Amino acid sequence: MTTRSELRGAAEILESTVMPGGTVLCAVSGGLDSMCLLHFVAAWGQARGVPVAAAHFNHQLRPTADRDEAFVRDACAAWNVPLAVGRGDVEKLVETEGLSVEEAARKLRYAFLETEAQRRGGAWILTAHNADDNAETLLLNLIRGTGVRGLAGIPQQRGKILRPFLHLTRAELADYAAAHDISHMEDETNADPEVAARNLLRLRVMPLLREVNSRAAEHMAQTASRLREMEEGLSDLTERYLRAVSVQPGRVTIRLGDLAEVPGFLRAQVLLGMFDLLGVGRKDIGAVHLETLYRLWNGHGNDARVSLPHGVTARLAASRLVLETLPSPLSRAELVRDCPLHWGDYAVTLLDHQMGEGLALRPGPEWEAVAVAPCDPGERLTLPETHGGSRSVKRLCLDRRISLSERDRLPAIYVGDRLAAVWRLGVDIAFAPEGEGPCRFIQILKITEESDHEK
Repeated sequence: MTTRSELRGAAEILESTVMPGGTVLCAVSGGLDSMCLLHFVAAWGQARGVPVAAAHFNHQLRPTADRDEAFVRDACAAWNVPLAVGRGDVEKLVETEGLSVEEAARKLRYAFLETEAQRRGGAWILTAHNADDNAETLLLNLIRGTGVRGLAGIPQQRGKILRPFLHLTRAELADYAAAHDISHMEDETNADPEVAARNLLRLRVMPLLREVNSRAAEHMAQTASRLREMEEGLSDLTERYLRAVSVQPGRVTIRLGDLAEVPGFLRAQVLLGMFDLLGVGRKDIGAVHLETLYRLWNGHGNDARVSLPHGVTARLAASRLVLETLPSPLSRAELVRDCPLHWGDYAVTLLDHQMGEGLALRPGPEWEAVAVAPCDPGERLTLPETHGGSRSVKRLCLDRRISLSERDRLPAIYVGDRLAAVWRLGVDIAFAPEGEGPCRFIQILKITEESDHEK
């Protein structure tokens, strides 16, 4: 078995990365790309005295999964390559952790690979990702909305994971397989554009791009590589600004003055880095949440507060931006349209349309400052049933037999500095919508454990 020059540069990548005396573990699915990887690396390792093993993970998602496992077993036996096989319940992980099937499969697969690599003394993990995979990843990230990191595509190396084929196209690997008579298994779902967005890109979009430029995938992979170099430089710069962040258990803080010194193009990365320092990670933190943080520190006072994914609360205090997972006492919190706020026992959301339970208020120019807050029992509301007069919140709660402890936890809605409504009491007539006309809607949902159990 010999290597061939068609796989340009792959041997050089292995030789410059894998240290003498090391071990490599090839991730092998049975598909064309991974079979080329195993064939190529087995020959390379044999020629240089580097131990090579294979690892196959059976996701148990397709009727043909056991067929693929048997195929990989036979190939490894024929090529005299030690094989480790793992299995996992992807569907169970989807159910318990709320992941997509693709995310759950990847999580189980890489956990298995890392365990096997450690069992072999910290072996390098090799995967068969190629330039076409990289181009598809770049496009997926682009259409979903991303920064430089997303456009940088798949890294050639991440820790002990190495992708020696990342610069090679799928066509080059197909030529290599044909030249060596390497057989492989086809995942039947790869031919169905309805199964996954990546399939749609592979089957329909990339062929159109190749009509424009036959080397589209290769050029996109080159661009991703250049962007990754840029992203690494930006990461170093981001780390410099993150040194100004104070880190405590459950809380990270940065002075607004230090935040103002961060260049605009880098602020999103610094904010995402704060989520990393908090220990919750940046997954699910999207553009809408970053925009909420921009608005928080640019336009609100020290009593402003918003809720973010992962149970994080962002607030201003003493000219500092604070991100925390610690429970906070109930206080005034600004509402940002379409961004749910966890406030006490409730989830409160400002909407442009009515949805579920809540309070409908008339629209107006003052809607730029809408907040939820505890209500002073002495404040007053004028409701239809008060016949033009006003009554105190305290009196209205007594009339409705709402206890003191309940009263103090009721969300009160303020428009500017004026009390507009109190949940379970009603909307002041000065803020009530007119007939069937347009309205702003404050959706209010109970989120206590007791109510969840009752549902």
